[in-house]
Amino acid sequence: MRGPADPGRRIRGTVAVEYALLLPALLLFILGIAECGRLFWAYTTLYRATQAAARCGAVNASICATASQIQNYAVTQAYGLTVDASVFTASTASCGVRVSASFPFTLLIPWVTAGTPSGAFNIITLTSTACYPL
Repeated sequence: MRGPADPGRRIRGTVAVEYALLLPALLLFILGIAECGRLFWAYTTLYRATQAAARCGAVNASICATASQIQNYAVTQAYGLTVDASVFTASTASCGVRVSASFPFTLLIPWVTAGTPSGAFNIITLTSTACYPL
Protein backbone atom coordinates (compact mmCIF):
# COMPACT_ATOMS: atom_id res chain seq x y z
CA MET A 1 0.00 0.00 0.00
CA ARG A 2 1.28 3.44 -0.87
CA GLY A 3 1.30 6.29 1.55
CA PRO A 4 0.33 9.85 0.79
CA ALA A 5 2.68 11.75 -1.50
CA ASP A 6 5.19 14.10 0.06
CA PRO A 7 3.54 17.56 0.01
CA GLY A 8 6.92 19.33 0.22
CA ARG A 9 8.01 17.75 -3.03
CA ARG A 10 5.03 19.12 -4.91
CA ILE A 11 5.56 22.62 -3.54
CA ARG A 12 9.22 22.68 -4.60
CA GLY A 13 8.23 21.82 -8.14
CA THR A 14 5.61 24.56 -8.21
CA VAL A 15 8.09 27.15 -7.01
CA ALA A 16 10.58 26.13 -9.71
CA VAL A 17 7.95 26.50 -12.43
CA GLU A 18 6.82 29.90 -11.13
CA TYR A 19 10.43 31.05 -10.91
CA ALA A 20 11.14 29.93 -14.48
CA LEU A 21 8.07 31.79 -15.76
CA LEU A 22 8.58 35.03 -13.84
CA LEU A 23 12.37 35.45 -14.00
CA PRO A 24 12.58 36.68 -17.64
CA ALA A 25 9.85 39.26 -17.05
CA LEU A 26 11.46 40.43 -13.82
CA LEU A 27 14.90 40.76 -15.45
CA LEU A 28 13.43 42.66 -18.40
CA PHE A 29 11.67 45.01 -15.99
CA ILE A 30 14.79 45.68 -13.90
CA LEU A 31 17.09 46.10 -16.91
CA GLY A 32 14.47 48.29 -18.59
CA ILE A 33 14.53 50.64 -15.60
CA ALA A 34 18.32 50.84 -15.86
CA GLU A 35 18.09 51.50 -19.61
CA CYS A 36 15.57 54.31 -19.04
CA GLY A 37 17.98 55.80 -16.52
CA ARG A 38 20.76 55.75 -19.12
CA LEU A 39 18.44 57.40 -21.65
CA PHE A 40 17.42 60.20 -19.28
CA TRP A 41 21.05 60.75 -18.23
CA ALA A 42 22.15 61.05 -21.88
CA TYR A 43 19.33 63.49 -22.65
CA THR A 44 20.11 65.61 -19.59
CA THR A 45 23.81 65.69 -20.49
CA LEU A 46 23.04 66.67 -24.08
CA TYR A 47 20.63 69.38 -22.93
CA ARG A 48 23.17 70.78 -20.50
CA ALA A 49 25.86 70.83 -23.21
CA THR A 50 23.61 72.79 -25.59
CA GLN A 51 22.71 75.25 -22.82
CA ALA A 52 26.35 75.81 -21.88
CA ALA A 53 27.44 76.20 -25.50
CA ALA A 54 24.67 78.72 -26.26
CA ARG A 55 25.64 80.73 -23.20
CA CYS A 56 29.32 80.59 -24.16
CA GLY A 57 28.51 81.84 -27.66
CA ALA A 58 26.54 84.78 -26.30
CA VAL A 59 28.77 85.75 -23.38
CA ASN A 60 32.35 84.65 -24.06
CA ALA A 61 33.53 85.90 -27.46
CA SER A 62 37.15 84.91 -26.81
CA ILE A 63 36.42 81.16 -26.52
CA CYS A 64 33.23 80.85 -28.57
CA ALA A 65 33.57 83.37 -31.40
CA THR A 66 32.76 81.09 -34.36
CA ALA A 67 30.25 78.28 -34.92
CA SER A 68 33.01 75.65 -34.92
CA GLN A 69 34.38 76.94 -31.61
CA ILE A 70 30.88 76.76 -30.12
CA GLN A 71 30.49 73.20 -31.39
CA ASN A 72 33.85 72.18 -29.92
CA TYR A 73 32.92 73.81 -26.61
CA ALA A 74 29.64 71.87 -26.58
CA VAL A 75 31.59 68.62 -27.03
CA THR A 76 33.68 69.45 -23.96
CA GLN A 77 30.50 70.09 -21.95
CA ALA A 78 28.93 66.71 -22.82
CA TYR A 79 30.53 64.96 -19.86
CA GLY A 80 30.55 61.19 -20.24
CA LEU A 81 29.06 61.12 -23.73
CA THR A 82 31.20 60.33 -26.75
CA VAL A 83 29.98 62.84 -29.32
CA ASP A 84 31.40 64.51 -32.39
CA ALA A 85 31.23 68.23 -33.00
CA SER A 86 28.95 67.47 -35.96
CA VAL A 87 26.20 66.53 -33.48
CA PHE A 88 25.88 70.23 -32.57
CA THR A 89 24.90 73.12 -34.83
CA ALA A 90 25.37 76.74 -33.83
CA SER A 91 23.72 79.77 -35.41
CA THR A 92 22.56 83.26 -34.66
CA ALA A 93 18.80 83.61 -34.43
CA SER A 94 16.34 86.26 -33.34
CA CYS A 95 16.51 84.90 -29.80
CA GLY A 96 20.33 85.15 -29.70
CA VAL A 97 22.87 82.36 -30.11
CA ARG A 98 21.06 79.10 -30.87
CA VAL A 99 22.72 75.72 -30.39
CA SER A 100 20.95 72.53 -31.47
CA ALA A 101 21.97 68.92 -31.04
CA SER A 102 20.80 65.67 -32.57
CA PHE A 103 22.35 62.58 -30.98
CA PRO A 104 21.58 58.95 -31.90
CA PHE A 105 21.27 57.00 -28.64
CA THR A 106 21.67 53.22 -28.92
CA LEU A 107 19.74 51.07 -26.48
CA LEU A 108 21.56 48.09 -25.01
CA ILE A 109 18.42 46.01 -24.52
CA PRO A 110 16.96 44.99 -27.88
CA TRP A 111 13.27 45.62 -28.42
CA VAL A 112 11.12 42.66 -29.31
CA THR A 113 10.10 43.58 -32.84
CA ALA A 114 9.70 41.98 -36.21
CA GLY A 115 12.73 43.90 -37.49
CA THR A 116 16.39 43.14 -37.30
CA PRO A 117 17.62 42.58 -33.73
CA SER A 118 19.96 45.33 -32.58
CA GLY A 119 19.15 47.25 -35.73
CA ALA A 120 17.42 50.56 -36.34
CA PHE A 121 14.75 49.79 -33.75
CA ASN A 122 17.35 50.16 -30.98
CA ILE A 123 18.29 53.75 -31.85
CA ILE A 124 16.48 56.76 -30.43
CA THR A 125 17.44 60.21 -31.69
CA LEU A 126 17.74 62.69 -28.85
CA THR A 127 17.33 66.34 -29.82
CA SER A 128 17.95 69.46 -27.81
CA THR A 129 17.87 73.16 -28.63
CA ALA A 130 18.99 76.09 -26.51
CA CYS A 131 18.99 79.80 -27.25
CA TYR A 132 20.77 82.42 -25.18
CA PRO A 133 20.18 86.14 -25.76
CA LEU A 134 23.04 88.36 -26.87
